[in-house]
Amino acid sequence: MTVDLYRYQFDETVSTEDVESALLLAVWGCEALHGETQTRLDAAHYFDPATLACVVDARTPVGRDLNRLFVGFISREIGMDAFTIERVPQEAA
Repeated sequence: MTVDLYRYQFDETVSTEDVESALLLAVWGCEALHGETQTRLDAAHYFDPATLACVVDARTPVGRDLNRLFVGFISREIGMDAFTIERVPQEAA
């Protein structure tokens, strides 16, 4: 089974607050679409403020929506040139 992960790497000029705010808005958006419980179960993500990197697990419909919402919010907040996105398919164990 293939697990799609999206890895975001932010420039050092980007504040952690901007990333965390966009991520929170994306989670709230998923809750509006899928409900709080389903979002809690299926919207796997991780943000490391020390490295300014974020990973979103997009193997579920909720995760895909989280990814779409996050990239939309963060690109409007900081601009598309302030981060990169890498799709990282991995074989599940």
